[in-house]
Amino acid sequence: MCKNCDDYSLSRRNLMLGAGVALAAGALPLSASFAAAEEPVQNAISPDEALERIMKGNERYAANTSQRRDFSAGRAARASVQYPIAAILSCADSRVAPELAFDQGPGDLFIVRVAGNFVDDSGLASLEYAVAVLNVPLLMVLGHSNCGAVDATIKVVKEHAELPGHLPILTKAIGPAVVAAHARHPSDLLAAAIEENVKINVKRMHDDKPILSDALAAKKIAVVGGVYDLATGKVNLI
Repeated sequence: MCKNCDDYSLSRRNLMLGAGVALAAGALPLSASFAAAEEPVQNAISPDEALERIMKGNERYAANTSQRRDFSAGRAARASVQYPIAAILSCADSRVAPELAFDQGPGDLFIVRVAGNFVDDSGLASLEYAVAVLNVPLLMVLGHSNCGAVDATIKVVKEHAELPGHLPILTKAIGPAVVAAHARHPSDLLAAAIEENVKINVKRMHDDKPILSDALAAKKIAVVGGVYDLATGKVNLI
């Protein structure tokens, strides 16, 4: 074989070897990315674990020891996917902020808010989406102390007050809780009605068919109720 042929063969062999090394090196970041993608998502946890996580967050919030957060971290990743650990049906009251009350960051909680924290068809649809599509393991109905929507409903039920505009929609939805609480003759009707309203809406979620009821039966989710105390920041489970 001629010298030029030997040189050509050697050069070609080196070229192939170099290409193989480069390909292997280039594959390393891909393997690392694949491994990261295989890591379990944050809401692949049990309902009990989700409840424990948010209640520990509430303890931090009430003690004024909330975690410091970099809100820009993970923002780009959250643009395409979300893994909330709980869905909260909360009152629209400006003094109630579930992400703060449970010391959670962006993407951690799926919030449905309406004055009086009652669930209607659109609210149920949102919660069904949270369970069926986002795989949320925990649902919570979150009432709060001194709720103005419940207080207004008490005036409608007891004093037959008439409210303008669409406000009667709220009082009609909350009315059964006021009636049930009043029948017990509590010393504090407002507090009793707030608690009863939470219990009624927890039951409505239990009765929702087929999505929420099936998920509950399979123990994929839990539904709990709580009342947020405006003065202390504490959430008491009921």
